[in-house]
Amino acid sequence: MTLGQHLAPHLPFLRRYARALTGDQAQGDAYVKATLQAIVDAPEQFPRDIDPRLGLYRTFQAIWGSVNGANDDEPGAGRAPVAGGVADGVIGDEAVAHARLARLTPLPRQALLLTAMEGFTLADSGYLLGVDAGEVETLVAEALAEIEAQTRADVLIIEDEPIIAMDLETIVRDLGHDVTGVAVTRDEALAQARARRPGLVLADIQLADDSSGIDAVRDILGEFAVPVIFITAFPERLLTGERPEPTFLITKPFQRATVKAAIAQALFFDRATVPA
Repeated sequence: MTLGQHLAPHLPFLRRYARALTGDQAQGDAYVKATLQAIVDAPEQFPRDIDPRLGLYRTFQAIWGSVNGANDDEPGAGRAPVAGGVADGVIGDEAVAHARLARLTPLPRQALLLTAMEGFTLADSGYLLGVDAGEVETLVAEALAEIEAQTRADVLIIEDEPIIAMDLETIVRDLGHDVTGVAVTRDEALAQARARRPGLVLADIQLADDSSGIDAVRDILGEFAVPVIFITAFPERLLTGERPEPTFLITKPFQRATVKAAIAQALFFDRATVPA
């Protein structure tokens, strides 16, 4: 099996991580493109003594570090692997935007996404970030503290499975947010969004009357802007690369920590776009 065949199954999920890290599909995909270009240009440098997925993410982190650098006052500053400027020609035109994102996305957020969303162990996350496992644990704790300090949001849940909807509602309320309602169809979702404008939407893609959560979200976004997290058992329907994709995507069955991490990141970038 070729290196490309080993890496192919992991690319959709690397794109998910990249989008969650940057808060934008186009910028996230630019980092993934740079990662793949680095591997194509120097396949002999790809780490062969570790799991291919871990090696893929390590190369990505190298690209991220080479473009963004590390804040000197952050734990692990300067210790992330660097790709020797491979990304310069690929993402150079967006350097200013990426410098801003570097300030918005410190190591604690990376540690939280790697562990909670991507499912890496503390040891593997430490390998990717250039810190030890104990420091990863500290970084995750810092990120969770940031979550606790976040501005509270009104959340609309679009989910037709009652047990899952109840679980999501509990997670949302445990984080200190309010739930505006639980919609089980496309029409209900739009009506509830109009009745009480949410600050965040959690949406399944397959709803009770065979309507689509994707269409429901499209209806809502047609009336006002709001961050959206898709939670689905069918991620392949959204991770195709053939159309605009959600910035935040969680796969069912999900862990509560994964949902918390996605909510925190979605609200973080939403708040970051609002002038002080």
